[in-house]
Amino acid sequence: MTTVRITRKALTRSTLAALSGLLAGFASLAVAELVSAAVRPEASPVTAVGGAAIDRTPAGVKDWAIRNFGEDDKLVLQLGIVVTLALFALAVGLLALRYRRAGSVAVLVFGVVGMSAAVSRPDSTGLVDGLPSLLGSVVGAVLLYVLIGRLTGPHRTTGRERESERDIDPDDEPEHEAGWDRRGFVIAATAAAAASTAAGALGRTLNGRSGRNAVASREAVTLPAPASPARPIPAGARVRVRGISPFTTPNDTFYRVDTALVIPKVDADSWRLRIHGKGVRRDLEVTYRDLLERPLIEREITLTCVSNEVGGPYVGHARWIGVRLADLLREAGVKPPSRGGEADQIVSRSVDGMTLGTPVEDVMDGRDAMLAVGMNGEPLPFVHGFPVRMVVPGLYGYVSACKWIEDIELTTFDDYDPYWVKRKWAREAPIKTQSRIDTPKPFGRPEAGTVMVAGVAWAQHRGIEKVEIRVDDGPWRPAQLADQATTDTWRQWSYPWKATPGGHTLTVRATDRTGEVQTEKRTRTVPDGASGWHSVVVTVD
Repeated sequence: MTTVRITRKALTRSTLAALSGLLAGFASLAVAELVSAAVRPEASPVTAVGGAAIDRTPAGVKDWAIRNFGEDDKLVLQLGIVVTLALFALAVGLLALRYRRAGSVAVLVFGVVGMSAAVSRPDSTGLVDGLPSLLGSVVGAVLLYVLIGRLTGPHRTTGRERESERDIDPDDEPEHEAGWDRRGFVIAATAAAAASTAAGALGRTLNGRSGRNAVASREAVTLPAPASPARPIPAGARVRVRGISPFTTPNDTFYRVDTALVIPKVDADSWRLRIHGKGVRRDLEVTYRDLLERPLIEREITLTCVSNEVGGPYVGHARWIGVRLADLLREAGVKPPSRGGEADQIVSRSVDGMTLGTPVEDVMDGRDAMLAVGMNGEPLPFVHGFPVRMVVPGLYGYVSACKWIEDIELTTFDDYDPYWVKRKWAREAPIKTQSRIDTPKPFGRPEAGTVMVAGVAWAQHRGIEKVEIRVDDGPWRPAQLADQATTDTWRQWSYPWKATPGGHTLTVRATDRTGEVQTEKRTRTVPDGASGWHSVVVTVD
């Protein structure tokens, strides 16, 4: 009986030691969150480590995450980090039960890792970004040392306790003879949990308030009427078929693909953009107010992410308003390479450290490349780049659509590789001709008779000339095209299919206005965008 009782005590102490590790980890993160409110939200350990993990993840893995988790990929990453830290904390607690100092040192090592991640981020402000992780780990290490002390430290025992301890085998419980302070542990653990919870809640509150000025600055914006308004969308540009994507994508459902774990909240009143580099005769610095006072253009432009698989959701259409980027570049004295310019690449930098590289020639060839300030009739949402972002028709977003932009440097492709190019994506990335079936859905069960097959096709800056549908291995049939709003927008299409009972495969392909037919060759997104025909399998009842 005595042996069983001792084993249970040992198990209890191991459980409480593991709990001590969890409490120490929780305290570390909570204190770090509080300290990050005095530094900046991006310096918190989970955000810093998550950002560093994204930076070091191979392109193929990132593409897999986007493909499988969509816009929840960042949430999955953060949850994965928290679970990993929790397992680490449990292990450290058990280690500390036998090696008390080593356990505390392990917590400090965790802090050093977080500190290194924070200061290594592209948007790091220096060593100060490492303070949250460092101070949080110090608090966690001290707390673990104290809690483990309650489990291993000596205290006065009663006569009955001393009687039991004579029967204990030292090999089974080498530290048990010292006894442990159950009541002291409970008091210390409870106090630590309460204090950590309060610190974490206060830190989140303060970090949330840090963006109040940015929110207020956005609410105060009234977009001026554009000097060059967008042409009205033709009435025939919208196909009235249930299940097709709307021609204009609402802001709250527009796709989002970026590496920001914390959405930057930039105050428009303090925002500045600098234009400098090769071939710039005069550096320019513009404010948000400067942009609003310039002649604005308004255009219908469809954007596509290079991570969009064949038939994927990462394409959307919006009405954008902004300043012509080519006008700003010419004001700075920049010439395109075709006219003797020194620079062939624009490197745009975001406030979160992201860098994108855009061909100068494409920006200055007459297309409606802009620094956008508005989206679908309102100031840019924060998630889509407020206060200012780049929009360049005809190029995938990773080389053209810099959000939260704050710097434009003119350079060459030979001199500098931006973020994604360093990760094996192509330097230049014109959008490929693509089409998608929106309805019927894959594995749908439409009824026999006339079934409307419908979807969208896009080839930005070239336009769509033709869309064709094939049923099973039959001939290609022309779909009915909606009106083309502009060559920079996607085009809706429909096809009345006389469906017969049984299983069928529907396939779509498009032809752009240069005569290029969408290729059947299936490729993945890396390095310059997916290609291939989109197909859906349905069963007709």
